[in-house]
Amino acid sequence: MDIMAAVKHGLISVLFTMTMVDLFDSIGTIIGVSHKAGLMNWDGSIRGLEKALVVDSCGTIWGSFLGTPAVTSYVESSAGVAEGGRTGLTAVTVGVLFIVCLVFAPIVGVVQSYATAPALIIVGALMAEDMPSINFKDMTEGLPAFLTIISMPLTYSIANGFGIGFISYVLLKTFTGRFREVSPVMWVVSVCFAISFVMR
Repeated sequence: MDIMAAVKHGLISVLFTMTMVDLFDSIGTIIGVSHKAGLMNWDGSIRGLEKALVVDSCGTIWGSFLGTPAVTSYVESSAGVAEGGRTGLTAVTVGVLFIVCLVFAPIVGVVQSYATAPALIIVGALMAEDMPSINFKDMTEGLPAFLTIISMPLTYSIANGFGIGFISYVLLKTFTGRFREVSPVMWVVSVCFAISFVMR
């Protein structure tokens, strides 16, 4: 492996961008699925979030070594939650079925992506149940939420949606004189997203 090539300026920007995308894709998926499954605590925290992120990062690293696409959390997991899945048994069952599908890969490859689209549309509709809890009367809260929701399908990326939402939230709070309501973490994340967008 050429390690020195990985620390050149051009690749650093790629690594930074990919890290941000993978991190927030994973966090967004875990939060959405956990909320739908009722696994979130009253304060919004998620039990075992650290373990989920460690598994996700290890999967991404080892998947890259093996030449596979990113091994990460996918929002399609909501389909299992919508059908009542709450434990790891659902994931294990799906994994076993994927192994079985290896034998039938040529046949499965014939199925076009639009065959699975209706299931994903239903999952999206089920996840939209939580939208009434957004305070749209306060535009500094409602507009960033709307931009986040609308940006995800338009940019084909959960991370991009989060980035646009974070940046717009900070900007709106700042320009309306309510910048004290923005947490330090939100400032840091917004700056990181802004850098990520500029470096692409």
